[in-house]
Amino acid sequence: MNEIKTLTFYSNYFNHHQKALCDEFYKILGDGFKFIETMPMEGFRASMGWGENTPDYVLRTYESGENASIADKLAVSSDLVIMGTAPEDYCEERLKEGKLTFRYSERPLKEGFIKFFIPRLTKKYIRMHLKNRNKNIYVLCASAFTALDFKKMFNSYPDKCYKFGYFPVHKEYDLNERMDKKKKEGCVTILWLGRMLKLKRPDLVVSAAKNLKDLGYDFKLHMVGEGEMRPVLEDMVKRSKLEDRVTFEDFLSPDKARERMSEYMIYVMTSNKLEGWGSVIYEGLNASCAVVASHICGATPYLIKDKENGLIFKSGDVKSLTNKLKMLLDNNELIEKYGRNAYETMHSKWNPENAAKSVLKLAEGLIKAGSDGFNVKYPDKEYIIEDGPCSKAGYLKNNWYKDGK
Repeated sequence: MNEIKTLTFYSNYFNHHQKALCDEFYKILGDGFKFIETMPMEGFRASMGWGENTPDYVLRTYESGENASIADKLAVSSDLVIMGTAPEDYCEERLKEGKLTFRYSERPLKEGFIKFFIPRLTKKYIRMHLKNRNKNIYVLCASAFTALDFKKMFNSYPDKCYKFGYFPVHKEYDLNERMDKKKKEGCVTILWLGRMLKLKRPDLVVSAAKNLKDLGYDFKLHMVGEGEMRPVLEDMVKRSKLEDRVTFEDFLSPDKARERMSEYMIYVMTSNKLEGWGSVIYEGLNASCAVVASHICGATPYLIKDKENGLIFKSGDVKSLTNKLKMLLDNNELIEKYGRNAYETMHSKWNPENAAKSVLKLAEGLIKAGSDGFNVKYPDKEYIIEDGPCSKAGYLKNNWYKDGK
């Protein structure tokens, strides 16, 4: 069997969305794993707590010529390279030599085809995707819509796309204890947490709260975060006389945000299609919340099985969101059922440990089978992953979800 002994992950910067997965790679491969950081983190992300204490496996190319030289050599010599948002130069030479490479990508067309009319971006697309479509490169899809987007882009990765995502730390809980704590408030508690931006659509949950109050439901909605929409939301609450139902809290660090999630019964994720993945869905499920998520977020179709471990609502539709929350308020047993199933989904499949093992298993299978472009030789049955990270990604349209069905 061809074992992966050296893996190098290239990306712009190291952050908390990647650390847990990288830690698992390091546990398996030791010094055979390296994360190459190609640029310093932007100040606004660092101020939000995205920075991490740098583990030994992180190499920053911008700190020295020696580091840059090591990164160049690893790009060719590694058994497997994962390409995130990093200069394409790192994978071009290894692809010429036929070495296996995984591209780690959110959906490229979340803003539509408008970028194709910008010459420099068209040139970049041709270099990154079209030129390499016959080479030994596959896609780890950090969105359920990635595969179809690439298919629309001249079938860039024919039958070469696999389910993936981002993998924050998986936290383990005593579920019985956690469920008891969630009930302390005496009524159903709902949480919205994130940057209060237009693309996140926090206004939807406030509007839904108004509808639910008018229908006579007892609940409390807590909104955590800051941003351009915060004053608008506070005004909505005041005008709708929701002060007795809706409270606000300022931005929390990633660790404190995870703690806050574990205290609430329902977590609502409202973003529109500009949300590439949506790690808060992952975190809400791990916190054993009954998650109600917009159908168009990249993580939703992969992580949420509607009416099994959470609920899906039609993106941008207040009525749809209101109805899904009403279902839970009408039947509190569903809240606990979905919360327990949500935790189990993350504990058994969608977690950093399983994701890291699945990447290596898939890579070993592909190396053993070999590939010559369009005539893809699929891994033997023993290497095929049926569900979860690194299972085959299908083609999903933006309008895939039919509310009420």
